[in-house]
Amino acid sequence: MIWTIISILLLFWIVGFALEIAGGLIHLILVIALIVFIVNMIRGR
Repeated sequence: MIWTIISILLLFWIVGFALEIAGGLIHLILVIALIVFIVNMIRGR
């Protein structure tokens, strides 16, 4: 499930770079997703 979310966010991030649409928001969401992923990996889930 987490890999699906990461893949979708990564796709949106790339599209945001290409089209320059809502770039700041996409970067913020990607950073939040990365932090959540790292916390889950540290906790062992």
